[in-house]
Amino acid sequence: MFLRRGAAASLSSKTSLVAKTPLVPRRPLTTTAPLASKTSLTSALASEVAVENATTRYLMYGLLPSWFVPGVADWVMHRRTRIEDTSGTKESLIHSLMMTEVGVPIVLTLLFEVNPLLLSVQLGATACHEATALWDVRTAVESERDVRPVEQHIHSFLESLPFAALASLMCLHPDQVRSLLRGGAGDPTAWKFVPRRRPLPRKYLAGIALAVGTFVALPYGEELVRCVRRGMKRRGRRRAEAKAERYDRALAG
Repeated sequence: MFLRRGAAASLSSKTSLVAKTPLVPRRPLTTTAPLASKTSLTSALASEVAVENATTRYLMYGLLPSWFVPGVADWVMHRRTRIEDTSGTKESLIHSLMMTEVGVPIVLTLLFEVNPLLLSVQLGATACHEATALWDVRTAVESERDVRPVEQHIHSFLESLPFAALASLMCLHPDQVRSLLRGGAGDPTAWKFVPRRRPLPRKYLAGIALAVGTFVALPYGEELVRCVRRGMKRRGRRRAEAKAERYDRALAG
């Protein structure tokens, strides 16, 4: 009887132990942490890529095309105030210099990888463009050309766009900014022009080239030709007047 009671007690304890033991083993709590960290890392990388893509699209399809609008507007203001009769060829050549200071870094950025050399060119060109812009306004004012408030406001856009482009480019490539600050140490290609590993679409490059030719080269080329022709006419008129004056003096003598 005691054996039966002992067996019953043993059987009862085993039954309760089996009832308390879960049929499906629980997952270790430690596996959820790596899974969460992987998810957060993937989300952070996706967010970073999205920001880079948005900034790149802003530079390609927003900032760069918007440069043509104030450029054409500035040309219209020069034509309205008859630049060929005031500051003439000198100011028109300054405009051509400013377009070159902006255009060369743009072409290099479209064709080559961003590295310390390219950033140095961008920084130098931006500084030169700002100094040339001051020279341009001083030349226009000293020539008594009427630089109206609208034209001055247009100049503010033309001066700020290179800074905006440079700032966006540096935000996209912080590693190259750090390399520039270190003097390119440890990077054998830091001071070389390296072609883009992923070239921009040819259609996009062709569209930019067409826009530059239509909205920059054509109007400002026309302005320069107009100023040169008017300058030649003025010089011819002055020579004729001086010749006539000498002839009158000879007759009077």
